[in-house]
Amino acid sequence: MNKVNVYDFDKTIIPYDSTQQFIRFLLRRKPSLIFSLAPRALALGIYAIKIISKTRAKEIVYGFLKNVPDINSEVKLFWEQSFGDINLWYINSKKADDIIISASPDFLLRPVAEKLNVRLIASLVNSKTGKTTGENCYGAQKVIRLNAEYPGTDISEFYSDSLSDSPLAELSDKAFLVSGSEITPWPAN
Repeated sequence: MNKVNVYDFDKTIIPYDSTQQFIRFLLRRKPSLIFSLAPRALALGIYAIKIISKTRAKEIVYGFLKNVPDINSEVKLFWEQSFGDINLWYINSKKADDIIISASPDFLLRPVAEKLNVRLIASLVNSKTGKTTGENCYGAQKVIRLNAEYPGTDISEFYSDSLSDSPLAELSDKAFLVSGSEITPWPAN
């Protein structure tokens, strides 16, 4: 396989966490969702004290999606309004064989990946129930998913905002840390 470039999405290709931004978008459009979402936010605190996994915490939070009647239309509208937020440096360097790999839900990122005409690996979350299939696509899990979905992939360049992505950075010929619009070489161990 040819060498490809691999990118994290949130705070890398786009300057914010797309899941958080999407939830804010939904709350502005449907304020009553706060009654379903607020109690679920406790799961994040329970995760913080290591009682439940990150995957389980996200699944609990995503359970509020059951109260969003037409989630696919909401996702489409969100990206119609947010696509322009994608960092220009990425738009200018994008290649058709790029792979975006993200912990954000597949249902949320799939439309933007299709519009960018790139491949996507993301957390598998049912948009209607919030249930997760498999583990949250985070840290070392990103390497596992990459090897499962694109075996033999050689990474030329890797970009991320987070050192939690070091397992992917270590597999890359070159890795870069993204902070806002600043791109610097990945820190040495």
